[in-house]
Amino acid sequence: MNILLVYPLYPDTFWSFKHALKFVSKKATFPPLGLLTVSSMLPTEWNQKLIDMNTCNLSDNDILWADYVFISAMSTQSASTNLVINRCKEINTKIVGGGPLFTSSPAYFDHVEHLVLDEAEITIPQFLADLKKGETKHRYSTDEWADIESTVLPNWKLVSLKNYSSMNIQYSRGCPYDCEFCDITVLYGRNPRTKTKQQVLDELDALYYSGWKGPVFFVDDNFIGNKNKLKKEILPAIIDWNTRNNYPFYFNTEASINLADDSELMKLMVKAGFEAVFIGIESPNEKSLVECNKSQNRNRDLIKSINKIQSFGLEVQGGFIVGFDNDSSNIFEKLKNFIQSSGIVTAMVGLLNAPKGTKLEKRFKEEGRLLNDFSGNNTDFSINFIPRMKTDDLINGYHKLINSLYDPKYYYERVMKFLRDFEPKTEKVFHLNSNYIFALFKSMFRLGILGKERFHYWHLFIWSLFRKPKLFSLAILYSIYGYHFRKISQNV
Repeated sequence: MNILLVYPLYPDTFWSFKHALKFVSKKATFPPLGLLTVSSMLPTEWNQKLIDMNTCNLSDNDILWADYVFISAMSTQSASTNLVINRCKEINTKIVGGGPLFTSSPAYFDHVEHLVLDEAEITIPQFLADLKKGETKHRYSTDEWADIESTVLPNWKLVSLKNYSSMNIQYSRGCPYDCEFCDITVLYGRNPRTKTKQQVLDELDALYYSGWKGPVFFVDDNFIGNKNKLKKEILPAIIDWNTRNNYPFYFNTEASINLADDSELMKLMVKAGFEAVFIGIESPNEKSLVECNKSQNRNRDLIKSINKIQSFGLEVQGGFIVGFDNDSSNIFEKLKNFIQSSGIVTAMVGLLNAPKGTKLEKRFKEEGRLLNDFSGNNTDFSINFIPRMKTDDLINGYHKLINSLYDPKYYYERVMKFLRDFEPKTEKVFHLNSNYIFALFKSMFRLGILGKERFHYWHLFIWSLFRKPKLFSLAILYSIYGYHFRKISQNV
């Protein structure tokens, strides 16, 4: 059997880092971890090939070679996914669709031969068993949650690591919170399920022996969902592993704001090599936090919590949303002031949308306000509901806000504020990398000579080089990020 695994094209969004990747000569941010894991679940005697369309082209010959094309995608990749499906149909190659996009919207893919939905640990074996018997069905789904202690190692042999700026690992699935707009609990449940200590170490070993050195992203939607296990088992094991191997990796992940309440956990994360956490802050408007059931963010000084996390040596990257029913016309200025005051460099501000299956979608349906399906990209002009605020006011206010946030004046102001206060405490060993050296010179030319930010760039360059030399590489990285964010904000 010849199996072609295809990861569709990711559009140009805030998190694609498309414009930043050019500086480091990389083609994509992360490899397709889901497909690499599915690959390891398939019979070993089958021939496999993986095409990540973000790093290489998908040819008709690739499709012709395959007996089955396995496609996995997220909602934001739907346009590319449909093009791949159409090409497979024209060539008459059978398709197996899975992952978040197909699971959340199976009705739109009824023309796909096989839908293997929900969690692959349960539904892939069912499909394979039926395939062996010659009795395959159109749809495989389950109401059960997978035991991820049985999840296999990703098949890293299928991708070229040099194409990516970071590797990725999954430790847990699910989130204990139930925010109205979030589909994580729909897809993975509210009870955080975790891998064993040995699984995590095996995954680190697999990456290490594949030759990788550098950043590794724990893709968990809330890494601290099970704090006790992290503190007692996982983080001590990672600390020991990183120490024994001379710190080849440094980590980042996603967490909830209540991380600020646990000093022991923050100390362990930093000692393990974690440098940054993405946190869904959403809004400085307390009424909007109540509205969306963001209970973990309520009744706290959010900026104080952010500052505390950063004081332990963890950079906070923030997610924000505008368009809540309780947002008035002053939310844009209020949010801008909040972000500037917090010193959050990487601040993703998106428009509220209602993903499939969420409580928000259900509420908007009941209120007659739902317009269409969510595109998966909340950093464009797309909203799929009728807002309480006038639509034009919401769109125009959002546009002005993000253009202001990534205007060189305000962006570099945040970078300087963050670097002045930030004292990293990781034991990361710097690994000389020719791509990083080239990125420095590219930034000097593109940003320092040609860029509209050249005054701010050189001010930061000289200041960090002499005042914060340990953070000089981070200053250059933020300059490159700012270029990407500005490009994205100009396109929406």
